[in-house]
Amino acid sequence: MELRRRAIPTIRPVAPGRRNDPKVRRQMSAPAIRSFLQVADIWQLSTEEQRALLGWPPESTFYKYKAGQCGTLCFDMLMRISLVLGIFKALRILYPEKDLADRWVRLPNSHAMFGGRPALALMAEGGMDALYSVRRLLDARRGAGS
Repeated sequence: MELRRRAIPTIRPVAPGRRNDPKVRRQMSAPAIRSFLQVADIWQLSTEEQRALLGWPPESTFYKYKAGQCGTLCFDMLMRISLVLGIFKALRILYPEKDLADRWVRLPNSHAMFGGRPALALMAEGGMDALYSVRRLLDARRGAGS
């Protein structure tokens, strides 16, 4: 009996040049900032917390984003938004009770990475590295339960 090889779909990473392509970033910017603001509303983030997660854009620029005038976001900000959205999604998967999932970022956390502080404190103060760390932690927890 001959075994047939099944075609395995290949995942093509985004070409490095595309991430800096202004056209691609422009297309992603408005939906990204809208999604971020929706999560910020659900998490009840203050203006300062929102700006911290976004990498401290100038206050006037931030209010333009909120008014729907985002233009083209830089790659760094798009990555930060992607990480926040991934954290939000992971929490909704890990904690089926939406209220707990949405409050998790503000709850004191006993994991060594947080030192008893809420995840939001680490994410706001620790920059991109902290966002990556929280995302990796939640992804690992999701994988452990699968």
